[in-house]
Amino acid sequence: MPRVTQAHLDARRQQIIDAARARFATHGFARTSMSDLVEASGLSTGAIYRYFKGKDQIVAAICEQGSQALPAELTAASVHDFLQHIRTMAREEDHARLVAQIYAEAAVSPPLAALLRQQLDDLRNAVAALLPDHKPAEAGRIAEAFVAVCEGYSQQLAVRGDLDPAPFTAALVAIIES
Repeated sequence: MPRVTQAHLDARRQQIIDAARARFATHGFARTSMSDLVEASGLSTGAIYRYFKGKDQIVAAICEQGSQALPAELTAASVHDFLQHIRTMAREEDHARLVAQIYAEAAVSPPLAALLRQQLDDLRNAVAALLPDHKPAEAGRIAEAFVAVCEGYSQQLAVRGDLDPAPFTAALVAIIES
């Protein structure tokens, strides 16, 4: 019997993650069973359990694949483009709803909360690094506020639907320039 390639294994794992991402965004974690993920992925129960012990591991895998599309510099134009990227992902991939579900799950899952805290720390550090003209403590405060507004924008997209990023851009530029 031929061995399965690593590329095949990686593709099956990604197939599960993609199906879970879509299902979690539209139905939430609590209303998604492993049977739902079997159906959504088109794989067998055994195939899913080969890669993940349960939903918690799938959620963690989704989080670990999260990308930060931070601009290389913090200008009004680049901040607008960054928020526009968040908006596009919310419209095209239901990303904002997925993030809202992840935050809700993290509130009751200490391991997921730890993962999110680390990702938020990394994001704040990346933003602070884009503020070389500020003292480290001030850059940290600005980064904290910057991330909070961006996360708030994402959460509002999840609940309110499509939102113009202009007022959020103005707020972020004011924070950066303060």
